[in-house]
Amino acid sequence: MLPGVFCAKRKDGSVYYRSNITYRSKHISLGSFADEKNAHQAYIEAGMLLQDRFVTIDNVSFSHYLLNYEKIVSLLNYRDNQLYIKNPVYLFRTYFHYYLTPSEVYKFDIDDLFYFSGHKLLKRGGHLYVNDYGMQVTVLSRYGIRNYAVADKDYKFANQDPYDLRYENIININPFHGVRRHIQNGIVFYQTYIHIHGDYLIGKYQTLQDAAIAYNKAVDLAHQHGVQKNFPTNYLTELSAREYAQAYIEVAVSGKYKKYLKNMQKPQA
Repeated sequence: MLPGVFCAKRKDGSVYYRSNITYRSKHISLGSFADEKNAHQAYIEAGMLLQDRFVTIDNVSFSHYLLNYEKIVSLLNYRDNQLYIKNPVYLFRTYFHYYLTPSEVYKFDIDDLFYFSGHKLLKRGGHLYVNDYGMQVTVLSRYGIRNYAVADKDYKFANQDPYDLRYENIININPFHGVRRHIQNGIVFYQTYIHIHGDYLIGKYQTLQDAAIAYNKAVDLAHQHGVQKNFPTNYLTELSAREYAQAYIEVAVSGKYKKYLKNMQKPQA
């Protein structure tokens, strides 16, 4: 066998070749290949990346290598930062880059390193997510942003860079369920909706707090009228129990919504 290559067999008996390299006493798998020649080429490329300091994370051309881009990032990070991470992460002093693709690179706070070292970043339908305990969890939910939130309406990026996911760069405009922020003639207001066979308008409110409480009140009314749905709840931690109770009593809910709930309970003719 050529250096860095060993032969393996699949369950069906077919042969393939694996490549690996040892660097700083760490055994690193470089992947599986159909033939011995390509497996050896991957070994040569890995050795060059680990030794040639002129090749950096900023000037490496991913398309010039047989190794995939994720492995290249891992190798360069291990060489430069002495920490091997299987996911395509490259460390800086106070943040790190996660290479979703060679051209799509996200920036995270260093405090998130442990999480993204063990959770692979994925993208579908324009949404970033990870698989966490068998569930798809959106990355923005880590910042208190809801799955259906709209950029520049419910949240925005302080420096206008949507690839910069450091906490300081994300402004959560609307952290509450069922609430939508609007601006009309320079005036900010909030509309509250509840989803029962479609979105139903609960009311229009001057403050985010009242809009969030109105949603909770609408949920309670729905349950009282027999709607069997597990609605999320808005938590207003800045209010004491007494303050919340008073605001709950005072906040108005659409009369049309109350009528809609009553009509749902009427027996069908």
